[in-house]
Amino acid sequence: MTLRLGDTAPDFEQDSTIGRIRFHDWAGDSWVVLFSHPADFTPVCTTELGLTAKLKPEFDKRKVKAIALSVDPAEQHKAWIKDIEETQQTVVGFPIIADADKSVSQLYDMIHPNASATATVRSLFVIDPAKKVRLMITYPMSTGRNFDEVLRVIDALQLTDGYTVATPGNWKDGDDVIIPLTIQDPEQLKQKYPKGFTSPKPYLRLTPQPNK
Repeated sequence: MTLRLGDTAPDFEQDSTIGRIRFHDWAGDSWVVLFSHPADFTPVCTTELGLTAKLKPEFDKRKVKAIALSVDPAEQHKAWIKDIEETQQTVVGFPIIADADKSVSQLYDMIHPNASATATVRSLFVIDPAKKVRLMITYPMSTGRNFDEVLRVIDALQLTDGYTVATPGNWKDGDDVIIPLTIQDPEQLKQKYPKGFTSPKPYLRLTPQPNK
């Protein structure tokens, strides 16, 4: 199955470190970061899950739930969590899916045979409260993910869902944003962008972030 941006994230029922999970029910009305890792008791994954645990306050501020996945069994996940907590000085407060039959991995196209025939690559999905896939990032097994970028994109998605703006390259929360070309009427411009805007080119109009 090939997932694309805007598709409904497939529902599934699978074992996890907190018991059996039905994904859509577990997600509720939250945003979700669903990410896979190749295997338990591996170094890069240990740092990634530790980072995710430490970022819980940041995820909570954005109403985001994190959930990890690998093809190892739940009891092995639970044993590994002890190592993560010890070495990364944190508490893993999110579930890890035990996708032993690889059903979820196949549903989300997380196994790339030319990288590994059995293990999941580092796939990451941001899913909104309507269960739509809003971001997909795939990293090779040897490269740890940049979770600052994940938070940055969630900030951008939540901002652009609430306001008629787009975000420029390297945008961070608090920076100026872009007025889309679909807005041309002068009255609409005044109404939607009361802080005004600068226009270095007719097609490039920058306005202060509207919710700051």
